[in-house]
Amino acid sequence: MKRQTGMTLIELLIVMALVCVLAALAYPSYAGYVLKSRRAEGQAALLEAMAHQERYYTDNNRYLPFSADTDTPDDVRFRWWSGQTAHDSAYEISARACPGHGLERCIELRATPGTAHVDGRFRDAECDTLILDSIGRRRATGSGSRCWP
Repeated sequence: MKRQTGMTLIELLIVMALVCVLAALAYPSYAGYVLKSRRAEGQAALLEAMAHQERYYTDNNRYLPFSADTDTPDDVRFRWWSGQTAHDSAYEISARACPGHGLERCIELRATPGTAHVDGRFRDAECDTLILDSIGRRRATGSGSRCWP
């Protein structure tokens, strides 16, 4: 008698079905972790930019607005992206005077997800734009309640 080795087509289909079910269960959890890590990237970039703004304020008695489209003086460079490079970043960072205040009193930093200047595929439907101001307020334009730790 000759003995067969290997797997039958039915066995292979069962294994493939199990792999697909496991992948379908694991993907939402993975996507949630990716979203949280990208959001943390934006938060860290805002905190770093605010520290840079406070140093600038100490020297000049005013804050400095910036964005990806504006030029700043050569001796002052604010990073307008959140990650290692602009292309791979999830958020575009910008700064403007707080509503109702001048640049001598308050600056508002915004981290906007997925713009034309950064990774345009990234979206954060829960939080949308993250906002930090020099008064210490942390908020977001989205409807999520867990946008800041």
